[in-house]
Amino acid sequence: MSPNSLKKLGVGVVAVTCLLAATAASAKDKPSWRDGRQVFKKCEACHSFKPDEHRFGPSLYKVTGRKAAGAPGFPYSAAMKQRGTEGLAWTDKAMDAFFTAPRKFVPKTKMAFPGLKDAKDRRNVIAYVKRMAKRGR
Repeated sequence: MSPNSLKKLGVGVVAVTCLLAATAASAKDKPSWRDGRQVFKKCEACHSFKPDEHRFGPSLYKVTGRKAAGAPGFPYSAAMKQRGTEGLAWTDKAMDAFFTAPRKFVPKTKMAFPGLKDAKDRRNVIAYVKRMAKRGR
């Protein structure tokens, strides 16, 4: 091989290495509903994904995009009802804020859970909630 060919090969190897590293980093940051299932174990005593199966907290069936305080038949706090009236809907951004610190996001909510401090845990549990909320299980 000529020196010029080796130089081109070296540049190619570096480019492929960078691409693989970037792909691995983005895959690592991608939310995992499977990991979220484990995080959700902290929530399952109070929440179900079955339609109309309310526990201490409301059913999360079809919660994604739903207006706050929108599960029929659940006795929400006045604060959560007010947020729903104001237009709060359960988007990824709203769920992330609520799961970070529920009582800061909706003061006087009935939810006693202190929140999830780890951003990766929140992303993963949001992915799990979105997946399961569609299914109703």
